[in-house]
Amino acid sequence: MAKEGSGSILQFAPLQSSVDEGFWHRLSSLKLNKFGIDDSPIPIYGFYAPCSHPQIPNHFTLLAESLPSDSNDESAMPPVIGSNRNRCSVPGILYNTNTMESFKALDKQGLLKAEALKIWEDIHSGKAVEDCSVLSRVLLISFADLKKWNFHYWFAFPALALDPPATLVDLRPASQWFTLEEAESVSAACNEWRNSSATADVPFFLVTIGSDSRAAARHLKDLKACQHDGQKLLFAFYDPCHLPNNPGWPLRNFLALISARWNLKTVHFLCYRENRGFADLNLSLVGEALITIQPGWRERQCVPNAVGWELNKGRKVPRCINLAKSMDPTRLAISAADLNLKLMRWRALPSLNLDILFSLKCLLLGAGTLGCQVARMLMAWGVRKITLLDNGRVAMSNPLRQSLYTLDDCLNGGDFKATAAVRSLQRIFPAVEAEGVVMAIPMPGHPVSSQEEKSVLEDCKRLNDLIDSHDVIFLLTDTRESRWLPTLLCANTNKITITAALGFDSFLVMRHGPGPLNSTPNLKAETETSLAAGIDNLALTNTDGRHRLGCYFCNDVVAPTDSTSNRTLDQQCTVTRPGLAPIASALAVELLVGILHHPNGIFAEAEIANSNTGGNFELPLGILPHQIRGSLPHFQQMTLVGHSSNSCTACCSTVVSEYRERGMEFILQAINHPTYLEDVTGLTELMSSADAFQLDWDDEIEAADEEFVEL
Repeated sequence: MAKEGSGSILQFAPLQSSVDEGFWHRLSSLKLNKFGIDDSPIPIYGFYAPCSHPQIPNHFTLLAESLPSDSNDESAMPPVIGSNRNRCSVPGILYNTNTMESFKALDKQGLLKAEALKIWEDIHSGKAVEDCSVLSRVLLISFADLKKWNFHYWFAFPALALDPPATLVDLRPASQWFTLEEAESVSAACNEWRNSSATADVPFFLVTIGSDSRAAARHLKDLKACQHDGQKLLFAFYDPCHLPNNPGWPLRNFLALISARWNLKTVHFLCYRENRGFADLNLSLVGEALITIQPGWRERQCVPNAVGWELNKGRKVPRCINLAKSMDPTRLAISAADLNLKLMRWRALPSLNLDILFSLKCLLLGAGTLGCQVARMLMAWGVRKITLLDNGRVAMSNPLRQSLYTLDDCLNGGDFKATAAVRSLQRIFPAVEAEGVVMAIPMPGHPVSSQEEKSVLEDCKRLNDLIDSHDVIFLLTDTRESRWLPTLLCANTNKITITAALGFDSFLVMRHGPGPLNSTPNLKAETETSLAAGIDNLALTNTDGRHRLGCYFCNDVVAPTDSTSNRTLDQQCTVTRPGLAPIASALAVELLVGILHHPNGIFAEAEIANSNTGGNFELPLGILPHQIRGSLPHFQQMTLVGHSSNSCTACCSTVVSEYRERGMEFILQAINHPTYLEDVTGLTELMSSADAFQLDWDDEIEAADEEFVEL
């Protein structure tokens, strides 16, 4: 402890920083959702309070609210919480770099000097007297590694250096400096200052003691009124330091203000500290300092040197914190999964609508080779709600090609694919909302007995409910007839429908057109029962009146029939080249994302590669085809267009109208009578007309030969 007349250099205890985890989480969110690669400085506010323990300092703290909000308002500033006795606000700036190399290359001294200049300007302009919170500032530089959740950071608390340094004449506990009457009055005045909502968070103030030992706390702007003969004057500040021999860091800039603004040579200061929320004059310090600055130091253009970089265990190096272990694994998984999508918006796809993807409900009919791949691709695009429908069990041959299954799923007769796939999805990504439905899809050409009718009709109703409660339907089954009922139900409800089908070395991926009775729907009524959340905004009108796109069955001239009976082993299994399913599945999901980002949604016209329509250039994801057909032998794929057929057995207006009028009775008749769909749609009559129409091709050829003249 300094004694009177010791004349030592006044030394200050540096501020110690503390960063709440919420600050880093908010910074991560801002980085991903708002700032992107913009590394412009970010305004922040930190907080500190007087020391309240004889052995522990009060740290400078950053909280989540120290950062701006997630609002898109470019001028959004972090909220300043006033009238909080435990949060004296400190304005500051954050420089968050995009790379570790940029973090290391920052001009640290230049940044520190720039912040010190702000303090110096506020002193000379008088702002620091009116609002003394600007006497303290914080500078933070950081690099956020959001892949590993490592945060590299370094604090600086800019302080103006007196030249030469102030000399400490005396420093002792306040209780030893005041008389008993003065001590009692000073404690009362400080407690009143701290308990008033108007001054609780004002960290710099004046304490005057009259000849009658009565003390008062006053604002800095009242200095002239406090300078009376016979009156003691102390420059008081909230001191976060607990040390008995050193005042805290805020005193540095306070002395600079006192010297530059009022040109005082001798300064008595009070390091105000507390115990249990009240003034503690045994812990608080009173000191006397002499300021003898060089000529010209007070001039506005002569900015003093700045110091203030925080030491890390006594070394001038940044700190690093890893939050991966302290975070919930599910939250970590969500952040990691969303990272790539949000990075895509920074440069490549600024218009990418993640809200639509996050809220999307997808129904996958079939949990085999295609279903497994599509589910994983959907999760990669941010889709969280996935339902898989299948009635098969996992066989020993499945895990090699069906990526969601393992050997354990094959044991004891095999688990149901739908439930095993859900377990696998949840292991891959715990935040996925996956559901498995074990159910067979009723199919035309597979007649049912009267005893089975009730069960089949229940399956039909359940499938209808599932389709109605989802936004997108993927048809991924391995037979044609199993796709018929879902296609009809989707055409009736105007759902986005994607089909993927495999041959041995070829594939088809296509999007179904809108239903025949929904070409000009009521937008409000449709969106209330259709796509949820952000999908409500997709356009549901076909403005140009063009022919609607066809479904999977529109090119057929026969109704779907039983394709599973009397098949050899190679016909019973889906025999395809292994690379085919991942290609088709990826294209199916990419096609869906294209639909969701097209202004016309399901009503978007088909585009083909190298088309000259010009419309595709405004779409961030490129063209939106109707059909994609691929061939592995030639490593080729084509984009084709197929319009709807008036005789389609699944989506024409006749079939949809029949279903709407007769409901399950119509479905049951289509299942039990193989030719019924052909009769209803007119295909039977069309085929009869074709058979009756005979042409004598031989006569035509002979007539043509007679007219041929060789030149």
